[in-house]
Amino acid sequence: MTAPPSGEAQLDRGLSLSSATALNMIDMIGVGPFITIPLIVGAMGGPQAMLGWLLGAVFAMFDGMVWAELGASMPRAGGSYRYLREIYGLNKLGRLLSFLFIWQLSFSAPLSIASGCIGLAKYATFFWPSLQRTFFAFDFHIADSYFSVALRTETLLGIAVVALAAWLGYRRIADVGKISKLLWITVIGTIAWVIFAGVTHFNAHRAFDFPPGAFTPNGAFFAGLAMSMLYATYDYWGYYNVGFLGEEVQEPAKNIPKAIRNSILAVAAIYIVMNISVLGVVPWRELVDTSKSDARLYVIASFMERLYGHTAAGIVTVLVMITAFASVFSLLLGYSRVPFAAARDGNYFRAFGKIHPELHIPHVSLVVLASVAALCCFFTLQELIASLVIIRIMVQFIVQAIGLLYLRASRPEMPRPYRMWLYPIPAILAICGFLFMLSTRVFLKQVAYGTVLVVVGTSIYMWRAWRDREWPFATADRNA
Repeated sequence: MTAPPSGEAQLDRGLSLSSATALNMIDMIGVGPFITIPLIVGAMGGPQAMLGWLLGAVFAMFDGMVWAELGASMPRAGGSYRYLREIYGLNKLGRLLSFLFIWQLSFSAPLSIASGCIGLAKYATFFWPSLQRTFFAFDFHIADSYFSVALRTETLLGIAVVALAAWLGYRRIADVGKISKLLWITVIGTIAWVIFAGVTHFNAHRAFDFPPGAFTPNGAFFAGLAMSMLYATYDYWGYYNVGFLGEEVQEPAKNIPKAIRNSILAVAAIYIVMNISVLGVVPWRELVDTSKSDARLYVIASFMERLYGHTAAGIVTVLVMITAFASVFSLLLGYSRVPFAAARDGNYFRAFGKIHPELHIPHVSLVVLASVAALCCFFTLQELIASLVIIRIMVQFIVQAIGLLYLRASRPEMPRPYRMWLYPIPAILAICGFLFMLSTRVFLKQVAYGTVLVVVGTSIYMWRAWRDREWPFATADRNA
């Protein structure tokens, strides 16, 4: 493992367990659950959509155990980049796989951050419908598929959100931890209000009004389940954020697994109760109709307006926007550490490995990632969500879960402060869940994107490896 250059500033271990858990939770509870409720219900065609949220939580916990074991064993900045290199060999297959991870992250991380910014801007249209004004829009066709880019007034708002998140993140990690706790309070307060409103107006007959054949195991059921699980996966993602910040967590061997476990359990309970509460107030058929209109952009605002009036809807809209911003802030913070770690290993542009001499943060990586995320605000929200989830499943999550199984077999003597419960069942089930989402025809376009990304990334790596005589072209002394 490459050591940081001598005499340079180092990252501070300033994140406590509470701060790490708060960062994970505000990463997980972004704008996602507030905009995907009608999308998930529409995918399943009824309140049986709760299966999507429930299975999403189960598979998040299974995969979270993978992250917990790897994060406790290798508590360094970079997360999956570090894990893949160590598992598959620093100068072997791990060099290619870690490069492919950075390669896909160059696309998926800004997409993820931008999805939070666009979601925030979408909710802002509740106040200012003119934000949807379009200045220009283009559709790019590739074979039988297409994707769209557009400049709207809401695009400019999304870019401003990225800039604000970068400005807040441009400070010491201990100060960032304090900011995360303040944002966490807002996030939990918003969710608590939504749940209270739903529970106090709950109608069980409305919530569990299943249509005929709701659970018939046919092709439509499994296609809808796969789609709902993908949206739920997007909503739950973020439980691993602490892994990217491993070098800045206090007592990482103990606190990384705890932060992952605590955040998943808390968020799963919040999501399930919140979504059942909404279904107990808003008829699911209305939510399905909403999923096809612009009202899906601010479904929680409409929910509150139904119960308490327009003023309450405005207040909850502001709170949801703050919640979305909290997630953007956490995502930018975590992902900026990954190119930093790769640059420190000599596997990425050297500038990304710089640490601010006074703030002790990877400032170049932070600013560049924010800049790319600002450009991604020109894409549509639905395309962003589906593409980033499928690409990460293909290039990162499946390879990482398989890697844990391989690491256990190839290096049984490796210190493991945390060991997965019921090993290897959770890792195997996580892999099966990811493969199920990939196997459906619903996401063939996104799978094609991921495949092209892997092929292009592998080609770039092979050319560079041949030029620099690295694996698999390295001589024996270079591999030593």
